Amino acid sequence: MKKLMAANWKMFKTWDEAQATARGLVELAAAKLPQDREVLVCPPFTCLKAVSDAFSGVPGFATGGQDFYFREEGAFTGEISPAMLRDVGAAYGLTGHSERRHVLGEDDAYIGQKTAFGLSAGLRVILCIGELIDERRAGRVEEVLERQLRLGLKDVPLDVSPERISVAYEPVWAIGTGEVAGPEEILAAHAFTRKTMAAILGKKANEMRILYGGSVKPSNCAEIIALDNVDGVLVGGASLQSESFSQIVLA
Repeated sequence: MKKLMAANWKMFKTWDEAQATARGLVELAAAKLPQDREVLVCPPFTCLKAVSDAFSGVPGFATGGQDFYFREEGAFTGEISPAMLRDVGAAYGLTGHSERRHVLGEDDAYIGQKTAFGLSAGLRVILCIGELIDERRAGRVEEVLERQLRLGLKDVPLDVSPERISVAYEPVWAIGTGEVAGPEEILAAHAFTRKTMAAILGKKANEMRILYGGSVKPSNCAEIIALDNVDGVLVGGASLQSESFSQIVLA
């Protein structure tokens, strides 16, 4: 199982900026990329083609959409379909990122519909889960993660190929705050996630990747990805510069 080193650029970068960053990442990391690593960049929709073109022909580099809607097409103003993502070179799609949940109001069932539809439409999907700080303080971490996993994976077929579905654990209180979950917190959350995934999808869950996200930086990435059940990272702010993200990719 290769480590997936994923970047979420959120609502940053114009076409030219995205293209320059992607090319810089290839220059800095492609020749040195270990055999056990894959690189994924999820730029804004308007920049997907720029990044996909920059990664064209580069082994181990892929692009993904930050979101998508669970229909092939239709009167859904402002939405984008998995087919549209694939048309501009995206192989992956994110679902359930904390900003989709807590800023834009998407609930667990809605995220589950997206996850299953994205898989059926040919994307590799990364389902994001994670608790709020109040939920952690109340001792509800496992309750929250189990609910998000059971509803998020509810309609995923049991015969899904393990490489096509991943889960990213992102404690909401650690996203963009500079705070990072400690090793014990990450180990506990990822072990529980693995156990719950196995209860839902069977033994093949042991072959699915679980990523950690939440203020991942060049200075802490090596320690994080060395932990049990951490099969990669999902990086926000530190992925916006090719220099810092290349250090993470190669950590």
